Amino acid sequence: MPAHPTASRHAPVPAHPAPVPSPGGASGEPSLHLRADGLSFSYPDRRVLTDVSLVVPAGRPTGLLGENGSGKSTLLRVLAGELAPEAGGCAAPGPVGVLHQELRFGAEASLTEVVADALERSRRLERALEAAGEALAEAGAAPPAQAAQRYDALLAEATLADVWNAEWRAEEVLAGLGLAAVDPATALGLLSGGQRERLALAHLLIARPTTWLLDEPTNHLDDAGAAFLAAAVAAHPGPVLIASHDRAFLDDATAAQIDLDPAESPAGAEPGGATVFTGGFSDHLLARFEARDRWEHRFRAEQEELAALRRAVKDAATVGHPGAAPRTEARAAKKFYADRNAAVVSRRLREARERLDRLEREQVRKPPAELHLTHLPAAGRREQGVQLAVSEVAVAGRLAPTSFRLSAGERLLITGANGTGKSTLLDVIAGRLAPTSGTVDRPRGLRIGHLGQDDTAVPGRSVGAHLRAAAGLAPSDDAVPELFGLVHPRDLGRELTALSRGQLRRVMLAAVLLDPPELLVLDEPTNHLALVTATRLEAALQEWDGTVLLASHDRWLRRRWDGEVLELG
Repeated sequence: MPAHPTASRHAPVPAHPAPVPSPGGASGEPSLHLRADGLSFSYPDRRVLTDVSLVVPAGRPTGLLGENGSGKSTLLRVLAGELAPEAGGCAAPGPVGVLHQELRFGAEASLTEVVADALERSRRLERALEAAGEALAEAGAAPPAQAAQRYDALLAEATLADVWNAEWRAEEVLAGLGLAAVDPATALGLLSGGQRERLALAHLLIARPTTWLLDEPTNHLDDAGAAFLAAAVAAHPGPVLIASHDRAFLDDATAAQIDLDPAESPAGAEPGGATVFTGGFSDHLLARFEARDRWEHRFRAEQEELAALRRAVKDAATVGHPGAAPRTEARAAKKFYADRNAAVVSRRLREARERLDRLEREQVRKPPAELHLTHLPAAGRREQGVQLAVSEVAVAGRLAPTSFRLSAGERLLITGANGTGKSTLLDVIAGRLAPTSGTVDRPRGLRIGHLGQDDTAVPGRSVGAHLRAAAGLAPSDDAVPELFGLVHPRDLGRELTALSRGQLRRVMLAAVLLDPPELLVLDEPTNHLALVTATRLEAALQEWDGTVLLASHDRWLRRRWDGEVLELG
């Protein structure tokens, strides 16, 4: 089914895709829908949400889209009740499960404790249902209405939570997310960052709350893990809202999209709201680009008509022509024609003014310029030949012996399941980690630009200060470094810790490019990047004249990769 916008961004009534039965058997019960009406929210330095209204039907997984900084994570926190909106309201059938990137357990807690905590609700519901059933049995043939209602409510909640399959579900989820091989007694502090994030997702899936709010759930998931999550999302009978830059996953897992990016709206109204598209992510892409083209075309046409109407009103309101000779008696004698022409001019002037007034009130705002990668810097080319030689490099417990060679100008994609050591290998090559065995040979003075998988914001440092340091400028220098279309100039004064994960990712990528590298070492470079930026980065890497070593789970990127591929494990 082709995608199309189904909602006005400024409509007072929330617009939504029509509810349909879920694969898991949900009937699209309205009481299970996630709803928001007129939500607005601001941080001290900026507004991020304005008049957002939406409905996410039960059993119809929905993607939440938008550029970095558009408010996706903030909206999820508002819907979860973690942030209070300035205006508007929302309702989500509880309990609400929010995928947090960090577990709320201490480093000493074990995997067993995390799983037990996730199972607690199912066990509690099962005990409560048994007690309610016993109370009904003791009441005999005519139980009190209140007791019967309590039993029915508990039964409905237990059915929705699938409490009878909880133990089996825990095993299935751990296996599906690649955690089955982890010793249950392992402390969280000993797990990798990717394992901890997958465990956070596992906790939510095992607990099986009614509403799922997922923020970048496929980070650190391999193909099998992403496929498992897509199946779990499709089978869930409650509402699911997913903020993700994983284009392939959204295509597989969602049936509608909510877009927070600016859309066509009246120039006199405050920008905001959300646009809802039906269909999968690929359908949304086509519909979004078509909607943008229509908006740009309408804006240009209205501006041209406004200019013409203003000229027409000005010309029609001018009596006579400056410097013209006085009217002769013969011309004045043609009063009949003059009166008729005057009436025509008066009517046209009135119509032009009315049209001008109406168009000035109803004209659409100018489409904002989209922030996207403009270019990669020219690489400092060295002599041809082998630029990187990796021989039997291994890191105990993290990376099996690995060897390869990379010549100047070549591109190599590292793939493999989670835990095979992709990030470890890149850290060794970038010089951030010493190998247990093996060697890495590279020319002396080789400039390596390394983008790690987990970006760290330096507390107290501004975006501008970070980029100036990366460019080798003095802290007192107020020059604006090259931004590559990745960073908006207005964000230079903001602290790194105030940025969204996507905005921070843009800053870190710009910092890597500021000292033009000869070898780019990129770990999951499209993580947290918005669609346009990720697509342009992929295209730029294909054409760049330097050497590229890249590790990625991004299925879209891998399907389009035309360089060499090394699979670990």
